[in-house]
Amino acid sequence: MEIISHRGYWIDPQEKNTEAAFVRSFSKNYGTETDFRDYEGQLVISHDMADANCMLAATFFDIYNQHHCTGTLALNIKADGLQAPLMDLLKAHNITNYFVFDMSVPDLLHYDRQGFIYYSRRSEYEETVSKYADCHGIWLDAFLSVWYTTGDIEQFIQDGKKVAIVSCDLHRRDHQPLWTMLKAAGLHHNPNVILCTDIPEDASAFFEI
Repeated sequence: MEIISHRGYWIDPQEKNTEAAFVRSFSKNYGTETDFRDYEGQLVISHDMADANCMLAATFFDIYNQHHCTGTLALNIKADGLQAPLMDLLKAHNITNYFVFDMSVPDLLHYDRQGFIYYSRRSEYEETVSKYADCHGIWLDAFLSVWYTTGDIEQFIQDGKKVAIVSCDLHRRDHQPLWTMLKAAGLHHNPNVILCTDIPEDASAFFEI
């Protein structure tokens, strides 16, 4: 299992998607999930509507490389049509350990055609996985409760997919039952499993990673 941080390794909620959170995450070799949008012709980091204060995506990749981080980057696509500038940035910064996800289905088709590494979403609200045969992995979410079993995760892996699991703390629920379930099934030993959490060091201690 690989543990990645959610919008950087933040301590105060105001640090989400900021340089401080990314530096903290990458300096400890945690990859991260973050949000990409466009603003005035450039790619920026922003979960909500972008403005002039948003970090440039190029700066985000610079911070990743400066800390020699090897963790996975989960790039949440918040706007359509970002393929060309994003591919340019990935190549310019030599970023290979990444995946994009959460784009609209029509936009996903362009990511597929242009050779991006992409994951498709599965949740209690999305029972059909878009482009299941072709996607590289599954972004496994549970908004209200953990509706899936470890058998579901193992089936995804048997089908040749990596599985990025959204930890319950991202939805302000107790994460312990999910973490206990994953550990009891031995999934923390599986390199095809990623856990995205707001508390990565707690996860590292729990799973002894």
